[in-house]
Amino acid sequence: MSAPAAAQLVGRGIDRVDGRAKVTGSARYTAEIPMPNAAYCVLVGAEIGSGTVTSIDTSAALKSGAVAVFTHENLPKVAKVPIFPSAYGGPAPGQSFFPMQGTTIHYFGQPIAVVVADTFEVAQQAARLIEATYLAEPAMVRLDDGRDRQYQPDKVFCGLVPATQSRGDFQAAATQAVHTVDTTYHFAANHHNPIECSATAAMWDGDSVTVYDSTQGIVASQLTIAAYLGISPGKVRVVADYVGGGFGGKAMMWPHVTLAPLIARELGRPVRVVLNREQMFYGTGLREEQEQRITLAADADGRIRGLRHHKLSVTSQFDDWAELSLEVAGKAYGIPNWDGRYRLIKGNIMTPTFMRGPGETSGMVALECAIDELADEIGLDPVELRRRNHAAVDPQTGNPWTSDGYLECLKQAAERFGWTGERPKTPRVDGNWRIGWGVGTAGYPVYLPGQPQRAHARLFADGSLVVQAATQDFGTGIATAMTQVAGDAVGVPFDRIRIDIGTTEYPNIAAAVGSMGAGMISAAVHTACIELLAQVIDLAIADDKSPLHGYDPHLLEGVDGRLRPKAEPTLVDSYADVLGRRGLTDIEAIGSWRPSADPTRHGMMSFGAQFAEVAVDPELGLIRVRRMVGAFAPGRVLNAKLARSQVLGGLNWGLSQALMEGTIADPRDGRWSNSSLLEYLVPVNADAPEVDISFIEVDDPFINPLGVKGLGELGMVGAAAAVINAVHHATGHRIREIPLRLEHLL
Repeated sequence: MSAPAAAQLVGRGIDRVDGRAKVTGSARYTAEIPMPNAAYCVLVGAEIGSGTVTSIDTSAALKSGAVAVFTHENLPKVAKVPIFPSAYGGPAPGQSFFPMQGTTIHYFGQPIAVVVADTFEVAQQAARLIEATYLAEPAMVRLDDGRDRQYQPDKVFCGLVPATQSRGDFQAAATQAVHTVDTTYHFAANHHNPIECSATAAMWDGDSVTVYDSTQGIVASQLTIAAYLGISPGKVRVVADYVGGGFGGKAMMWPHVTLAPLIARELGRPVRVVLNREQMFYGTGLREEQEQRITLAADADGRIRGLRHHKLSVTSQFDDWAELSLEVAGKAYGIPNWDGRYRLIKGNIMTPTFMRGPGETSGMVALECAIDELADEIGLDPVELRRRNHAAVDPQTGNPWTSDGYLECLKQAAERFGWTGERPKTPRVDGNWRIGWGVGTAGYPVYLPGQPQRAHARLFADGSLVVQAATQDFGTGIATAMTQVAGDAVGVPFDRIRIDIGTTEYPNIAAAVGSMGAGMISAAVHTACIELLAQVIDLAIADDKSPLHGYDPHLLEGVDGRLRPKAEPTLVDSYADVLGRRGLTDIEAIGSWRPSADPTRHGMMSFGAQFAEVAVDPELGLIRVRRMVGAFAPGRVLNAKLARSQVLGGLNWGLSQALMEGTIADPRDGRWSNSSLLEYLVPVNADAPEVDISFIEVDDPFINPLGVKGLGELGMVGAAAAVINAVHHATGHRIREIPLRLEHLL
């Protein structure tokens, strides 16, 4: 049964249901959950980047008031758990290495001790008194220092993606090319800095544990903790009432997530672990330092016939991880000949991980900037060059897209920006400022969960509705969107619906990563609520006291808590009356949705286009982004206000990627030199430009029941390229070091 024809909630810009709790301060985050007799844990990190711990003196810490100190000498061993993406519905450790299981040091800041005290202040002071000695070895942390150690793995990304990929014959295309661009872009490492630092708290009751975790996937946390501790997932309950931002850093489970319940079990009392800002640089992965070489081979008309895209990046000592930077770039345009390759360098860093727009934010920056270089080479407008190379089908398979919208996004964004016809050849001058325009286009894969997604819906006799699912809201507003989906599916007013999320006691939902959250959660909720509506209809048409007795169920719909024929909207039977006549207090349904078993018949991608105007002062080396315009085709938009907020954040993060964010490694000991928000730059309100955002809603009947392709990553993917290309237009100088810095312009 489809959604009611009179659906009115989905798509509207309704305010967030959790907004009042957040702005009034009543929302409690993981570090604020009250737990009686809770102890505080503070991690102590290694002061070398490579080597061995030879001794750890904990006596001063214990004398200063610490309840306990755990090191490799007394911390219980954990089970081996393979690294796997959290979206697949299984255990998802952030890296295969778990610290404090031996004496080897793989990276600076690696936990070597956990100090436990009755108060946070005492734990902090005691942690400073831990004395460790080391047998240090040279640490390799910079890409340039490891070029002679690069290697070609068989696969990357948890062993799921071939490190060498191709189609057609790139060499032949390069030989026949009229125009060629061969360029290399270097990207500094980036680190996660959400408002809420990562935190985990744990409290045992017999052989079962309740864990409060700041996570993007409560089920993934549950399964990871259970696997490491060697207990049944049924003995682990994970709760995430509120999460202060995730962006990929909370998509995988890092060691502190398991250390909390492990230490709580050893002590026999609740504990909480809260990473400080500096520890976020050493405890939750990173976007790796990388170098991407792009070679484009085009014919005389500017149609790109060949693309070579090779990536070199730094990974950890123990995992072959690379962001999937080639996947969208290899399909974004209709290029018949493609050669993609990942190469890695083993460094003394954590295993890299997801960061917003994982992979594609770097891969598409490199490609989009190279396409602008090709436009200069040919003498063709950058927008026109992109239009000519539109991929009308998935170039890898030849299959049609489930839905497209790329050309519409490019056209609409260009018009709203004022880019009609060709871009001016020279920048406009405004006093000391040179004004440049740039474009970058976006694509992001539509990922599908590996497990069925479930939700529970319960309709009460008073006409109110409760929907439950084991998901979490980390700033995206998913509870609000779920309310809209449920309301339309059952036909219940928005203010009569309660959404319960945030605990693994509810039906299973995979981690909300890779822009999957809205699509899979809405599909589960929609399925549950449609089943619930069918039950109400069956009760009504079988009841000889109902005005709808004997009606064809396909002719009925639910609107505002009442059933009615679609052709006779004045003939109604309220849900309260339907249940009341049967003496029912409630009815319920479990909805289960799983993607098609054969998704290979279509290419699956979301599309967008971004434009940026920058002002550059060449004498001072200053860059100011004055305005940005973006148009996006994410399938169906569940909530216009939430969608705009997602893209607004993505565009500003793209600005940040282009001009600010970069972590600098110290080769002497392997530490990150700027591991604080004093020195790791992120944009503030004063940096935010004027932004214009619009959506192209494209019908997509193949992805999921509501045609929701996902949006969270998409808004960032082309934004940095638009800024970088605008700087080039303003200055005539092509900068290939990202982020662009003042010294690049002087």
